[in-house]
Amino acid sequence: MFVGREKELKLLNDRLTKRSASFVAIRGRRRIGKSKLIAEFSKGFSRKYLFTGLPPSKNKAAQKQRDEFIRQMKKQGLPAVRGEDWGDIFWVLGKACEKGPALIVLDEIAWMGSKDPDFLGKLKIAWDDYFEVNPQLVLVVASSVSSWIDKNILKNTGFFGRVDLTLTLKELPLKDCIKFWGKRERSVSPYEKLKILGVTGGVPKYLDAIDPKKTAEENIQELCFSESGLLFNEFDNIFHDLFSKRGRIYKKIVQLLADKHSLNQEEICKGINRKRGRAISEYLRDLVTAGFLSDDHSWSLKTREVSPLRKYRLSDNYLRFYLKCIEPRKIEIMQGKYEEGSLFNHMSWESIMGLQFENLVVHNRDILLEALRIQRDDCVFDGPYFQMQTKRKKGCQIDYLIQTKGTLYICEVKFSKSSIGADVIEEMQKKVEALVIPRYVSYRPILIHVGGVTDEVLYRDYFDKIIDWTEFLSRSPKKGAT
Repeated sequence: MFVGREKELKLLNDRLTKRSASFVAIRGRRRIGKSKLIAEFSKGFSRKYLFTGLPPSKNKAAQKQRDEFIRQMKKQGLPAVRGEDWGDIFWVLGKACEKGPALIVLDEIAWMGSKDPDFLGKLKIAWDDYFEVNPQLVLVVASSVSSWIDKNILKNTGFFGRVDLTLTLKELPLKDCIKFWGKRERSVSPYEKLKILGVTGGVPKYLDAIDPKKTAEENIQELCFSESGLLFNEFDNIFHDLFSKRGRIYKKIVQLLADKHSLNQEEICKGINRKRGRAISEYLRDLVTAGFLSDDHSWSLKTREVSPLRKYRLSDNYLRFYLKCIEPRKIEIMQGKYEEGSLFNHMSWESIMGLQFENLVVHNRDILLEALRIQRDDCVFDGPYFQMQTKRKKGCQIDYLIQTKGTLYICEVKFSKSSIGADVIEEMQKKVEALVIPRYVSYRPILIHVGGVTDEVLYRDYFDKIIDWTEFLSRSPKKGAT
């Protein structure tokens, strides 16, 4: 089923009312729903040609990509063409789309063109000479290798001014995630949904694989702790398909961050035993662009200027779950030791759920702003916040900080299976004392939790607002939602 993406689909459908051809670029991590969004958009076209590149391998030379493209052309009713030159291939495609509404999709374009140095030049010529001539044509290029799209399409001078819409697909928000439980959305507890989301995040393909009739434990066992499970080998596929030869260094980075809240570039270099420089900056940028890491910038609470300092955080829940829970047990899983018995007897579930829960909160900022009754226009800055230690001030890390024109909302994010005790108040007080807050700015402590709070927390009345995140996992889908 197609869930969410209303905003992205509207932006795509707006292309249909333009008076000129459209060139659209779509990027996002593997399994995030690029192909499904394109398929939904394509329903509005009577004439459409959809192509996808072959996954990378040692034997996938440039000619094999062209041969596969021609095979897909024939399958869609286009005439045969010699496959030695992309120029000839695009000419035939252009002739088929000379007039009237037409959609051309080049999915996984990074795989399609990375082995042929002439591919991009021939595509640029094809756009200028054939595709753009038809004012009712839409060309969509998409890739899971987001850094390739950035470098070769969006920042390529040859395509400057040609791409008129760029979509970056991110994880689905909670309001869409709960729709994957279908008719059982009401009967399945918020805590059970949270277990699933702690593994899958808001990645549609992973959520689509769950069986609402089964418990969270049964779903996770089948998806992750079975040799045939979708998520058992997914990590290797991600790093092979997206990063190829560089996969090892990328894996070292995410392995390091799997155990940490966040690290700056210097700390990452030290942790993986690499020197600082252009190469490591490029690796980190690729992982951020791919949607696996987040680079969180701090800012000045006084001047409201963005700081050049940044920390990197593993923002992908599946990657952390794989590295912490699946990979260390891979041999035992292949031996069938996890086929029976309680899955959670074999692991400390809460040991990683704290960071997983933080990711869910950060990815759903709109829900948080609404819960605090903060208008988007009033929000100056928001996000995970860190204050570096100096001789004059202490260092501190804030799970989530929202700054409006006159107020700081200092959010503590806590995951606990049992009720949260008064220790959380002392933790927050230490952070507030360390934080350098301008005199003209008020601050309001906020607690975001799962599992409830003790009576003492309520009695001491320290937090301005206590938000139970499970409330957002138990709302029924709006009428008419798809």
